Amino acid sequence: MEEVSRKIKEIRIEMGLTLKDLSEKTDLSVSFLSQVERGASSIAITSLKKIADSLKVPITIFFEDFTTNNHLIKVEDQKPFQIQGTGNQYVRLGGEFLGRTIEPLLVKFPPGQLDDKKNSHPGEEFYYVLDGTLIVEIEEKEYVVKAGDSIHFPSNIPHTMTNPTNKDVSVLAVVTPVLF
Repeated sequence: MEEVSRKIKEIRIEMGLTLKDLSEKTDLSVSFLSQVERGASSIAITSLKKIADSLKVPITIFFEDFTTNNHLIKVEDQKPFQIQGTGNQYVRLGGEFLGRTIEPLLVKFPPGQLDDKKNSHPGEEFYYVLDGTLIVEIEEKEYVVKAGDSIHFPSNIPHTMTNPTNKDVSVLAVVTPVLF
């Protein structure tokens, strides 16, 4: 995530903003932003989105060094990454082109991964369980999604995902809007 930190600082400086200016625009503390820019702290995707919106850039700009810039994504080009606040491992599976509207990902939920924070945001989410069992809670209803099962729902409904097992759960996810 060193490239993300470098890119945030680079864009902020290009725009003539101080850390204090960015803090006021994002409601993130100056000390946190400083740590992120120095690579001393990881950043949640929601905080990165606040920064991107405040800098008036697409969130994908922070990951351009990780993109494939073509339609074919070879296995050797698929680089796993993690997002602060989850133990999940993500791999981007989608190409990079103007106007894309979906984000295909391979997601690995580690054993015992408990999601105690309900998520809600614009868009849609589709998950196909490749291996293991995932519990998805949508509107207080619990769905047990096993290998070969899929689940598809509007993302604006509060939802959580939990791996209650003692082995990794692998999932093919297709979400909107494009995150990376």
